[in-house]
Amino acid sequence: MRGFHNDLPDDLPEDFWIPVTLPSKNFTSYSPFLVPQDHLGGSGMFYAMAGFMLFVFVVGTGINMLTIACTAKYKKLRSHLNYILLNLAVANLLVSCVGSFTAFCSFASRYFIFGALACKIEGFMATLGGMVSLWSLAVIAFERWLVICKPLGNFIFKPDHAMACCVFTWVFALLASVPPLVGWSRYIPEGLQCSCGPDWYTTNNKYNNESYVMFLFCFCFAVPLTTIIFCYSQLLFTLKMAAKAQAESASTQKAEREVTRMVVVMVMGFLVCWMPYASFALWVVNNRGQPFDLRLATIPSCFSKASAVYNPIIYILLNKQFRSCILMMLGMGGGEEESTTSQSVTEVTKVGPA
Repeated sequence: MRGFHNDLPDDLPEDFWIPVTLPSKNFTSYSPFLVPQDHLGGSGMFYAMAGFMLFVFVVGTGINMLTIACTAKYKKLRSHLNYILLNLAVANLLVSCVGSFTAFCSFASRYFIFGALACKIEGFMATLGGMVSLWSLAVIAFERWLVICKPLGNFIFKPDHAMACCVFTWVFALLASVPPLVGWSRYIPEGLQCSCGPDWYTTNNKYNNESYVMFLFCFCFAVPLTTIIFCYSQLLFTLKMAAKAQAESASTQKAEREVTRMVVVMVMGFLVCWMPYASFALWVVNNRGQPFDLRLATIPSCFSKASAVYNPIIYILLNKQFRSCILMMLGMGGGEEESTTSQSVTEVTKVGPA
């Protein structure tokens, strides 16, 4: 029996699909919910991925819980931008607590030990958190464009607007994550069968997986990426014009360098998070029946889950105001840095077109 093909027999199980050639015709005897998947890779690979997922779970949960606790404790963090960063932290916490923890347990056991129903729940929750995180990155870029470039003139971005944007990210994330629960694609074990996500592999017309993949790529990758590139390119242009007009201002020149560095890091972080996953899904859809190394399906999924760690590092720990409050909460000072931060933020926020 072929493990990867276009013509699916009617008697295949509904809750998993292993995209490799299997030595036996008893397909269900290889169920990723029942037996270790040692036929898919060496134990070293499974344990290495388990270690990586444990790191993501511990560090991602710690950083994002600390961010939420700091926002609750310090009123000065409750600005419009920080509300969006808080939304990002909540989404990252969902991914690390649900997606990374279940992946760690499953990789350590070498199969998805929680069962088919838990696979659907994990796939949905991890996708939901990932989509909220992804759209939050686009909203942060949009907010920076509105505040610094002032395309709407005297429009002031207020906390109410930030909360509306946070609601927007959850609505869009639900639009992306609910369809596999109601028959448009499905959530099944992916890669080494130890974490769950949308079904990229099969071509059964019952699930219309190809159309769902294209929907995700366009709606949840191309649109946010375009938004991020447009907004940050406009931000860089505005700062360069301001720096040129105020060549004698050391603070403006410093703001331009800092923002340029942050923009590069932000865009690269987005691409590291989502480019491998999106590229792999598109490759599978356009190369049905072609064999591939299952690590190519597992590693992109783990990269997307690892966003729970490097997103807060980029957007929160590199935010001087958040970093100062975290240091104070941990009893490590940070008060002096906060005063200089206010001046820096004021300089950047006041920059407008020359």
